[in-house]
Amino acid sequence: MTVFQLTDELIFPPADRADPDGLLAVGGDLSSDRILLAYSQGIFPWYSDDSPILWWSPDPRLVLFPDELRVSRSLKQVIKKGDYRVTFNTAFKDVIRNCASVSRKEGDGTWITDEMTDAYCLLHDRGFAQSAEAWYGDELAGGLYGIGLGNVFFGESMFAKRSNASKVAFVALVTALQAQGCRVIDCQVRTGHLMSLGAREIPRADFVRMLEETFGMPA
Repeated sequence: MTVFQLTDELIFPPADRADPDGLLAVGGDLSSDRILLAYSQGIFPWYSDDSPILWWSPDPRLVLFPDELRVSRSLKQVIKKGDYRVTFNTAFKDVIRNCASVSRKEGDGTWITDEMTDAYCLLHDRGFAQSAEAWYGDELAGGLYGIGLGNVFFGESMFAKRSNASKVAFVALVTALQAQGCRVIDCQVRTGHLMSLGAREIPRADFVRMLEETFGMPA
């Protein structure tokens, strides 16, 4: 498989040309237009401080269909107890900074670089990047962020400082997205955390096909 070198032109190779690990291309930039084009074609940026920008499209793809959301009995009890208050888009910068900090502490890489943070904050200012926040009193206890395009939400990262905080925020976000007609939530790659909430893997080709139907263009 070939890893493609991007130029200044706003174009990506087809997602199915990615290597077995999902790496598709290298280079380009993190302009809003390029990031949105990437998501619309099933591609996302993921790289560390010491590497060039890398673009990925893994196969299979982890997704959650809103009507398949699975809330355990214990999580329902946590939600019912009401210790957490959930808001949307009130602390986007704090959410992404916490996601970056937690990722570094857990050794999952430094993929939420300062450059990435700036790019997604700009997307938030433009109305594309969105966040859900779980508050414990005045403390931001957990949250997540992603990109909303059409009836697809592309999840990026989540964090929790208190038990179940990110799950409570996630359930609230999925419920809100479902009410707005969201078709699918992209979770990117397999994690036990998201699988426990009802996410499942589908072939990349099926995911890309859904995006083509949503955005009315071939990926």
